[in-house]
Amino acid sequence: MSDDQAPDLGPQEPGNTQNPPLRARVPDHVAGGTFSTGAIVMTGPTEFIVDFLQTIGRPHKVAARVVIPHPVMPQFIDALQTNLELYSNRFGDPVVPHPQPQNPDARRPTPQEIYDDLKLPDEVLSGTYANGVMIGHGATEFGLDFLTSFFPQSAVCARIFVASGQVPRLLESLRGAVRQLEQRRAAPPEDGGLPPGSNHGPNDPPPPPAGDSSIDPPSPES
Repeated sequence: MSDDQAPDLGPQEPGNTQNPPLRARVPDHVAGGTFSTGAIVMTGPTEFIVDFLQTIGRPHKVAARVVIPHPVMPQFIDALQTNLELYSNRFGDPVVPHPQPQNPDARRPTPQEIYDDLKLPDEVLSGTYANGVMIGHGATEFGLDFLTSFFPQSAVCARIFVASGQVPRLLESLRGAVRQLEQRRAAPPEDGGLPPGSNHGPNDPPPPPAGDSSIDPPSPES
């Protein structure tokens, strides 16, 4: 069995009867959701890959992988920003954890080294495609319902819970990924370099185990 939900998607345009409130089916295997302590954001040729992590206790692991098309990501960012503003108006600014200071001279790990330290289960490896998102929040957490909006029935394909204090960092990482993609598209590729939009992995070192682990994609490499 599964449930349907009709979330509040915000104010509708006056007189707009073409877009009724969205109802999305929630399959049983998705309904319980997954708690995430951080995210890694990567850029592919036509999509962004968001790896939601669980980094409390060992082994650290990728708990959910969501694949979002390039055109959908700005919509996700706008929706998350709107919900963060609504949260702040009601509860005040979220308490953002202070990252532990890092040695500026330390060598940055390669993408392979980062993922060598993460458990990536086979059932998560290919990810879950999403072309929409519904967002809600309580006093201490945000709920992200990623959707597949296909005829005849939209469905929740991944449900992620994130502590409110992690949302500003996640939002900045998503914005950074979009910004870097736009910069790569605007710049002509160097001779022998990768074309704009080519696949890239993360380039920042992972954070402390209990902290947020948002990582932006790197610049192109020759």
